[in-house]
Amino acid sequence: MRELERLFNPRTVAVVGATPKEGKVGNTLLRNLLRFEGEVYAVNPKYERVLGVRCFHSLREIPADVDLAVVAVPAHAVLGVLEECASLNIQNVVVISAGFKEAGKEGAALEAELVRICRRNGINLVGPNCLGVISTHARLNATFSKRMPPAGNIALLSQSGALILAVLDWAVQQHIGFSKVVSLGNKAVLDESDFLEFLASDAETDVVALYLESVEDGRRFMRIAEEIEKPVVVLKSGKTSAGARAASSHTGALAGSTEVFNAAMRQCGVATADSLEELFDYASTLSLLRGRLIRNIAIVTNSGGPGVLAADAVETFNLSLANFSRETLKKLRDALPEEANIYNPVDILGDADALRLGRALEIVASDENVDAVLVILTPTAPMDFEKASDVLLKVNSACKVACFIGGESVKDAVARLRHAGIPNFFDPFRAVRAISVAKCRFRKKKRKEFRRFSVNREEVRRFIEHLREIRFEGVVGVEGFPLLEAYGIPVAPSGVARTSAEAVETARSIGFPVAMKILSPEIVHKSDVGCVKLNLRSEEEVEKAFHEIISRAEKYTTKIGGVLVQKMFSGGREVIVGMKRDMHFGPVVMFGLGGIFVEVFKDVSFRIAPISVEDAFEMLAETKSFSILKGARGEEPSDIEAIAEVLMRISQLCTDFPEITEIDINPLKVFERGCVALDFRMVVKL
Repeated sequence: MRELERLFNPRTVAVVGATPKEGKVGNTLLRNLLRFEGEVYAVNPKYERVLGVRCFHSLREIPADVDLAVVAVPAHAVLGVLEECASLNIQNVVVISAGFKEAGKEGAALEAELVRICRRNGINLVGPNCLGVISTHARLNATFSKRMPPAGNIALLSQSGALILAVLDWAVQQHIGFSKVVSLGNKAVLDESDFLEFLASDAETDVVALYLESVEDGRRFMRIAEEIEKPVVVLKSGKTSAGARAASSHTGALAGSTEVFNAAMRQCGVATADSLEELFDYASTLSLLRGRLIRNIAIVTNSGGPGVLAADAVETFNLSLANFSRETLKKLRDALPEEANIYNPVDILGDADALRLGRALEIVASDENVDAVLVILTPTAPMDFEKASDVLLKVNSACKVACFIGGESVKDAVARLRHAGIPNFFDPFRAVRAISVAKCRFRKKKRKEFRRFSVNREEVRRFIEHLREIRFEGVVGVEGFPLLEAYGIPVAPSGVARTSAEAVETARSIGFPVAMKILSPEIVHKSDVGCVKLNLRSEEEVEKAFHEIISRAEKYTTKIGGVLVQKMFSGGREVIVGMKRDMHFGPVVMFGLGGIFVEVFKDVSFRIAPISVEDAFEMLAETKSFSILKGARGEEPSDIEAIAEVLMRISQLCTDFPEITEIDINPLKVFERGCVALDFRMVVKL
């Protein structure tokens, strides 16, 4: 872990590129830092004083050890400043300057040299091409933003400096406080994982919110995020994947960067937001919860309609309406009018005033079955929102969230609540969605069981070595069945036929009925082109099918390896198990509905390998087809444990052999007991 304490809590700060010119970055930086309680130095050989501060010609002239250097000079001059930092043992540097890899080839070469200097000298560098850093509790604003946000317990990391500028301006109005703000810029040295690791033990931070455009080392990020006790929320842009168009398998086609990223975050307990609104809804609510798991929600409202909307949202987000105790129900019955609804949601009626609201809230909040209270109010004539906010602030409850629905009439009350750290939402759906995200933090706290199977690694190693000897790279078909068997995955009895006579002989030895399909690396969707024949029960049918399959395949390709003749299995369910190696997260295991409809319905789930026992079963449960596998409408259930075991065995195979970049078992036929692989496709890169 990098030592970043002096980056956020420096005793001395130097601004390299300080200038008296209004509107220049070096001017705004120094102006902001003059509010810092430590020592601040200006560096620029052109001036003797800047903003009343003595200006030094170089860092070497400063008569003190510098904890943090903030650099705002032209890109070509940055390397000289870094060499000077290295010679003075300045460990923490923020490079605001642009003109590096984002600017083209020459800039990329400059950035590579920048990285080399920092790595060689152990410099913690933020940027380049960034806004800077803020540490509110240290009153440190080392950015060119004119806004210093309120102090709070949310740390914000962003790859976009412009987004930070907008958020800081907005946060003041919304009374959202931050502990640390970091503009990541080009992430040449320090990236999101470095800061996440530091923030894990930062006493001033309870929640980490990130805006990312890329994750440099996905597996490291996952490891740190899973270990950190604090909730983490990520909004990622650029989630579409053009790379999927060139994929050689179903898994490759379906596992785009969005699916992989979301699966990775789910697996390590990080909440994902789809918008800026969600990012700060989640972060502000999690900062209020302070580590509590919310399951059971009580709703108190003066309006039935919004109460029902909230109740619908509770079910949508897999939370529960709290079941009140008998004592609570009796107290509510005594305190509220006869027409009021005392069951959850509690409707105190449209004629309720703040006093009635207070009585209901005190009773509900004291029920031990209630984890959170959602208060929904509309601007009826009897309701005084100033008094209502007083009531809500005084109620002793672990978690209070407000929906004061209105405009001008609720504005002041909402501001009071936000200032006290209680979020307010116009929409009950948004409120419940924000509360539900607390489950992510507790998902990563589960102790996971990883199972290692006894397998024949040597068999797979020999297979891959043979491919290496013949300089083969590309698609391996059912000739790779022995690899599955070596890792304990059952495969259907089969054989490859290159003539009709061989097809008949193979069918005879396997036993009828049989299935037949073309073997060609260029025909992925065999059924679409008529290159699959099923339920063949005689030698004549096999011979005829062979000629038809070859004839149809020759219309599409000359690369034909023969025809697979395979034992036909009746009954069972078809699923798909696959793997794709992602450039940021490594091997990604996939499960879904199999057969010809996998890319139509896209009923699939993903996990990053290695997967645990819990991961495997969660993958199954996430799909819509899981209800079918469990046995819908009286049908016999499929062997769920057998599928989960195949997922874990594929996970072990792909982590053992990085040369395997894609895998498809489609279909994997699953029965009441056991399963069998009917088709296999693997991509190897040596």
